[in-house]
Amino acid sequence: MTEPAQSPRPDRRVDPVVDAAADGDGKGIYWVLRNVLVGPPVKRLFRPIVEGIENVPTEGAAIIASNHLSYADWIFMPLALRRRVTFVAKSDYFTGAGIKGRFQRGFFKGTGQVPIDRSGGSASEGAMRAGMKVLERGDLFGIYPEGTRSHDGRLYKGRTGVARLALEAKVPVIPCGVIGTDVVAPPGKVVASFASPTVKFGEPLDFSRYEGMESDRLILRAVTDEIMYKIMELSGQEYLDMYATKAKALEGRATTGAPKKVRKTDT
Repeated sequence: MTEPAQSPRPDRRVDPVVDAAADGDGKGIYWVLRNVLVGPPVKRLFRPIVEGIENVPTEGAAIIASNHLSYADWIFMPLALRRRVTFVAKSDYFTGAGIKGRFQRGFFKGTGQVPIDRSGGSASEGAMRAGMKVLERGDLFGIYPEGTRSHDGRLYKGRTGVARLALEAKVPVIPCGVIGTDVVAPPGKVVASFASPTVKFGEPLDFSRYEGMESDRLILRAVTDEIMYKIMELSGQEYLDMYATKAKALEGRATTGAPKKVRKTDT
């Protein structure tokens, strides 16, 4: 997900695209996709395994924080639940070409997901605002604290936007570990295997003890690290205390032989 971690407070400026999606547009289309067009065939073909479904509240606002291995995470995790999960999705998912692009575009638009342009400075403000609107109406908001897909299957350091959103909205965080979606749909592939992915939901994390401390950097980091530890327990991934974006950049420089430059924001 685009990172809301950089915004000190939710930005309340009007953005028609963000606000329309965050207000719940597309619920009817979502029902059709989940129960008729997408859900039944996906479940028959892949037979996903779901654990800990009892940990997700049947009503009321909550954040679902998950690891991110594949674009297929956007399909298998929401399909595990009866309630709709709204995500903030990078705008690339709405502009792709080919079969994969058309499927992604139709799925995200139809389910009311929120497109965010990560190249602009207002991305994190838009993501935070969208998340707050979803939670304020008592719905589930999905977030990938790593900020991007893992390129090597490891779990990376979480961005603190998930902590800020939880403290601002005063809602629980449900950790989620998704396993095997990178086998089903690795980068560059629509479907590579019909293996059964697993979706695990952990017990709700209550951070009400930190109420009023959403501007404290140390508290935000501590809350985020606790969430990432729970995700690691659920997913069984190796954890690396480094942002995924930095790891990808370092790997790319190592491949090309370019000098390694580390920005202060990456430490």
